[in-house]
Formats: sequence, structure tokens, C-alpha cells
Amino acid sequence: MAKYDYLIVGSGLFGAVCAYELGKKGKKCLVVEKRPHIGGNIYTEEIEGINVHKYGAHIFHTSNKEIWDYVNQFAEFNNYINSPIARYKNELYNMPFNMNTFTKLWPDVFTPEDAKKRIEEERKESYVEEPKNLKEQAINLVGSTIFEKLVKGYTEKQWGKSCEELPAFIIKRLPVRFIFDNNYFNDRYQGIPIGGYTQIIEKMLVNADVKVNYDYFDHKEELDNIADKIIYTGAIDRFYDYKFGPLEYRSVRFETEVLDTDNYQGNAVVNYTARDVPYTRIIEHKHFEFGKQPKTVISREYSAKWQLGDEPYYPLNDEKNNELYKKYQELAKEEKKVIFGGRLGQYKYYDMHNVIVAAFETLKNLE
Repeated sequence: MAKYDYLIVGSGLFGAVCAYELGKKGKKCLVVEKRPHIGGNIYTEEIEGINVHKYGAHIFHTSNKEIWDYVNQFAEFNNYINSPIARYKNELYNMPFNMNTFTKLWPDVFTPEDAKKRIEEERKESYVEEPKNLKEQAINLVGSTIFEKLVKGYTEKQWGKSCEELPAFIIKRLPVRFIFDNNYFNDRYQGIPIGGYTQIIEKMLVNADVKVNYDYFDHKEELDNIADKIIYTGAIDRFYDYKFGPLEYRSVRFETEVLDTDNYQGNAVVNYTARDVPYTRIIEHKHFEFGKQPKTVISREYSAKWQLGDEPYYPLNDEKNNELYKKYQELAKEEKKVIFGGRLGQYKYYDMHNVIVAAFETLKNLE
């Protein structure tokens, strides 16, 4: 097998940016991917002419013009604005919490002053000086009505525990806007690549050799010897054979369905905040690209307890797991040949723009 300057384990955004930038410098890279496709969790596949976000919705947003310009060289982005809807039983509310939300929650609220007064009244009613759990913390922040209808059930489904069992630190703040604005993100730049995300990764990997359906650990001995350096974007605990025990995650299960209608829910994202609805949200993929196709594709998302072997989505960054990660991090610092990066390699949840920033930071330290 050929000799490479870099072996890159994983073809998600972090690995792909590294491959692209190193390729521009004339470095020879081999990218190995255990899945049957490139792109990691931003992979999109076309179904009924619709770009389906296979591993959950990904909306690109950033206030960093340099990063925005960077991704726009690989695809044209549309002007999609993320404005999710929350459904609680038979009531619909705008997200994030803003004046559109408050005027529907409370029929006698019309102005920002009315909304502030109502929220403050509810906060005072149940205020706890030192909140012991997530419920007390959330009510301290936004009062009981918003907590009961829009926070409680969704959060319990996300974490698989009651809000009384969850630590207060999970919710440090709950953004409240006293304007009529449903734009979820505050970032200056936002959109979805026209034609999906997979094309971006394809263009980033244009100068690299790529093997899919190729698990690094099945070929470790061989692969370790064919490159001068390794950029590893898989799970750091897996790399060290779970020496100190596995790090924990929350996982997500998707049920994707093609429906014989042109418009199922009228919005790309509808969150289901009642505890008795088993899924957390429904994504209708065509609305990300303002699609007019005769059919539609929806994905129901179920938050799931993670077990070894499941797809890890959200690092469980509580005190116990962060301490465990530090042990693996100390081992990683001793590596002369291996660089750890990305969400799994660094045990950290990253938005896409921050993945690119982190990849650039890593590249600065490479030859």
C-alpha cells in the first residue's frame, strides 16, 4: 500500500477540512471511514428529490465571515432561517421564547412590559435560592408556565430522566426575547447548502484517497504503518480500548418515512414538548430547501439511552464523564504521531462552524 503523509480516520467535517487543507499544501492523505458513505453526521442523501439529513437536522450558522466565506466555496447556501415550532398537546408555539410565544401562552399579554411582568411574577412565586435540580433552576429562570409547556417534557425525553433528577447546571440560561422574532440563531450568517451537505465533503476530499466501509480498528496495524501522522476523529476512549471505562453519550434514533403529500407540517422543525409523545421532534426535510416536490419525507427523532456499540451523538459532559475524559486526554498528550480532533476525539459537542475553527487550530500545529 502507498505511503502517506497523513492518515485521517473519519470523513466528517473535521477530517474533511484537514484533508482539504493538507492536500492544498501537497500532503498526501488517506481518509478511512467505517460507514458506507463519507460525511459523518452531516451526510445527506436524496429521497424523492429531497435532500434528507440522515443523522438529524444540520443548519449552518456563524457570525464569523471568514468561516462563512470558507464553506461557500464548496456550495451555494440558501437563505433558510431556523424558526422551529413547538407543539404542546394541541397548542402550537413559536421558538425560541419570544413575544409570539408569550402572547399565545397568556391571552392578556400584548407588550414586552406585560410579558416581563408575567414572567417575573411566576419566577417570584416559586423562586428557590439554591436550585437543587433542573426543574427548580428552569422555573427560577422563566417561571412555571414556560417550564411546564415548553421545557419539562422535551428535556425529560432528551435526557431520559425527570427534571427533578437532572442537575441544575444543565440549564445555565434559557434565552428569552422580548421582540417578535422567531429566528432561532443570533448569528449573522445562516443557511442550508443547496443540494445538501454531502457535496461539500466530496469537494473537500477531492485530493485525498478515500476508503469507505473501512474500519480503522480492523486494519489498525497496517494503517498505523503507512502514514507519518494520524488525525483521529473517532471516539477517544475506543482508541485506548476503553482503558479507564467508556465515556457516556446520549444517542438518537430516527424513523424516516416518505409520505404521499406535498406538505406534512408546514415547517422544517416541529418540537413535541409533551412527555407522553415519545419523539422529541419531527423534521420535514423539504422545507430546508423550500422544496415543491409532490411527496415529502419526514423523520421522527427519538432521544435514546446510549450503550456501547450505539451511535454516539451528544457527549454527556457531566462531572463524572469530564473527569474520565481528562484521563484519556493525558494519554493523548503523550502521542507523538496521533492528533485527536472533532466531536468524538475531543468529547465535546460542536456546532459545524466551530468544527471548522477547531480543524484550523489543529492544522496550525501541523507541518
